[in-house]
Amino acid sequence: MRAIVNGTVHTLTERGTVDGGTVLVDGAEIAAVGADGEVDVPPDAETFDAGGRHVTPGLVDAHSHAGMAEWGEPEDGDFNEVSDPVTPHVNALDGFHPRDDELKHAFQGGVTTVSARMGSANVIGGIICSMKTYGEVADRMFIREDGMKAAFGENPKRFHGDEKDRQPATRPGVAATLRQALMDAEDYAERRASAREAGEPFERDLGLENLARVVEGELPLRVHAHRADDIATVFRIADEFGIEALSIEHATEGYVLADEFAERDVPAVVGPSISSATKYELRNITFETPGILHDAGVKVAIQTDAPILPQEHLDVCVGLAVREGLPEEVALRTVTRNPAEILGIEDRVGTLAAGTDADVVVWDGPMFDLDSDARQVFVEGERVYDRERDDVDPRDDYAW
Repeated sequence: MRAIVNGTVHTLTERGTVDGGTVLVDGAEIAAVGADGEVDVPPDAETFDAGGRHVTPGLVDAHSHAGMAEWGEPEDGDFNEVSDPVTPHVNALDGFHPRDDELKHAFQGGVTTVSARMGSANVIGGIICSMKTYGEVADRMFIREDGMKAAFGENPKRFHGDEKDRQPATRPGVAATLRQALMDAEDYAERRASAREAGEPFERDLGLENLARVVEGELPLRVHAHRADDIATVFRIADEFGIEALSIEHATEGYVLADEFAERDVPAVVGPSISSATKYELRNITFETPGILHDAGVKVAIQTDAPILPQEHLDVCVGLAVREGLPEEVALRTVTRNPAEILGIEDRVGTLAAGTDADVVVWDGPMFDLDSDARQVFVEGERVYDRERDDVDPRDDYAW
């Protein structure tokens, strides 16, 4: 067993923050959390003294391409299957590479879980998966399939309309493409049900099987949308097809529709906001968005879209959002419990509680302070990073 003692333990549960707290780890799970005097630490347990430092759950990035994009290398960039604008048959797990350097940078920066997904070239990109950032085999890093990727706006228009000269070339084309795919999925589900009822053979289709899970409410639809008009179109189509399991990813102009998000109880995964307006639909980008959405009652998670923004800078994004109005008391929640709940993995990650995965980070200051750094990182009970042990001088690591 292992014990992290004498820490300022942020449980992200009803217990709140425990000053002078202990996190007891048994194997890959947390066995107990409480004040130092409350938790019975076995005498043979390996003990780490946090020295009063902040102890948090491992951070969760609800929108990432870590493990998929391979630093933009075309040889290994397995995150956009651009052979068709509708590719619900592909699965992120099959393209996830545990040795992507972005994953190493992630856990060294305190990010222990990501929702890894395809890019936004296609209107429907495929199944996305919640993954641990430390491990050697993707299947052992896998937590669950957490959604179906979809994308609105400039990206699918550019990839298919401009470059391939096919639908969608316009925003109405993007919306029509999604509608048709969802209609096909509804029809498929009805034919499948009829065949099963009649005891007749049925020819299965992998993509429609996956999309049927969306229209039947089993698999959430996670839609890349920056502009307010695109977000409104997503809401419109969700209403048409009765899709309630939904999240808006990026939500750059989400502040315009903050009350609509709240009324619909749709979460927003916001970011990356630390960039210039590299395309027209980003012209209103601002770090004020998370705070505005939170104040309206929206469940907010902050993302990096790694490697668009390096995965290890998730904490920096939170700090900038705090500077622009996100309350400090909810800052940590936007990269722990909130994204875990949005992804449906809150039973595993996002909090420090008995029975959850022992993904724990010891920080030398508040997580979102620019001066703070991850000192020690544990993933499923294993100490995968120790700053004093593992830090490398870039001059020593230099390669020409």
